[in-house]
Amino acid sequence: MPKVMQYSKGSIIYFAGDRDERVFILQKGCVVISTTDIETNLPVTEQIKTGEFFGVKSALGHFPREETATVLMDSVCLSLTVQEFENIFSSNKAVIMKMLRVFSNQLRQIHKKTEEILNKGQDINQQTGMMSVAQAFYNDESWRSCADVCINYLKRYPTATNKEAVAKMYTTANARAQKAGLTASMEAGADASSNDQALKLFELPAFSRFAKKYEPGQVIITEFEPGDSFYLIQSGNVQLVKCVNGQNKNLDILKPGEFFGEMAILDNSPRSATCLAEGPVQCLEFNKANFEILITGNPQIALNILKLFCKRIYDQKRRFKILVIQDLQARIADVFCMLDEMNPNSNPNDRQRRFNVTIQEVAHWAGLSLEQTRDEVNRFVSSRKLMVYDTNMVVSNIMDMKRIVDTRTMARQQ
Repeated sequence: MPKVMQYSKGSIIYFAGDRDERVFILQKGCVVISTTDIETNLPVTEQIKTGEFFGVKSALGHFPREETATVLMDSVCLSLTVQEFENIFSSNKAVIMKMLRVFSNQLRQIHKKTEEILNKGQDINQQTGMMSVAQAFYNDESWRSCADVCINYLKRYPTATNKEAVAKMYTTANARAQKAGLTASMEAGADASSNDQALKLFELPAFSRFAKKYEPGQVIITEFEPGDSFYLIQSGNVQLVKCVNGQNKNLDILKPGEFFGEMAILDNSPRSATCLAEGPVQCLEFNKANFEILITGNPQIALNILKLFCKRIYDQKRRFKILVIQDLQARIADVFCMLDEMNPNSNPNDRQRRFNVTIQEVAHWAGLSLEQTRDEVNRFVSSRKLMVYDTNMVVSNIMDMKRIVDTRTMARQQ
């Protein structure tokens, strides 16, 4: 049962960094949540209004608190476990939709700040952005993906001044994709589902009319285009890529049971990434018109999407934290710290860490050129803090990396 909690003035409900999987609702009094801005390192505070939730993201996402909750005057809060929150509010469409829109906006703002750093402040419009995505796929010899983006571009911008050049790119890419078609169709099948609970919700025959199939390399949604649908993966893997300075960078690999494209549904914004089939893929496609109807009739879907937003916000903030580090050695070190957080060692006394990453992938996470990354990595190798192999890297002592991040970022702040 939810518990009524009474807090006196000046008390702390939870501290930043705590692992506390409770959701709170302020019933009476005044509570302020405070955190530090990742980019400016300045304090940021927000006052919770009566009736509002707080502590939701970290509780649903199962990660440490990002903020400290302080009581400014005697207050009364309702404390709920994650399960109690789900049981009580999963069928409350108004509450869930409000949270989805708030979290969607937060994720969009983080994406925007990240793009500003990676694109060095360049303002890229939707049309120019789609063209850069197509060109990047062409440069990578990802012919099927390039052809798909060219088609999307010509559909969106039929009177574009460069339509002949895009059509020529499409013809070349499509011909080469067809030539390689036999190889693509022989690729290995999809991985088994890692989210059976989400998939079971969609096994009813009524959902079969939403099914879409995609071939290896086929683009499902294109970065920068307007969003009017979202997807649930039934089988296969979907690759998320982002175009940065004319190059497509891998963001993530989504597996069966996961959603994508839902952010554009909620805030009418352009797509923030390109999603393409890594192998044969089957998805369920839902549009804006049936989105609210869908989650009203299937509350577990709304909760799954809510949890997905919590995870993505946390992951994007962690990535952004790396990008704002000015010292390049500390930035590379923090990439390894992040990878360690994502895959914690079962033996805390073992300080050595092996990561299945390449220099190209480290460069992507750090937002640096391959040359800059190679220089910094070589410095770590020379000091015997790192060993580099073809497909993996071994950190001699992960605590060395953490000390580098802490000391150099603290020096900058002073």
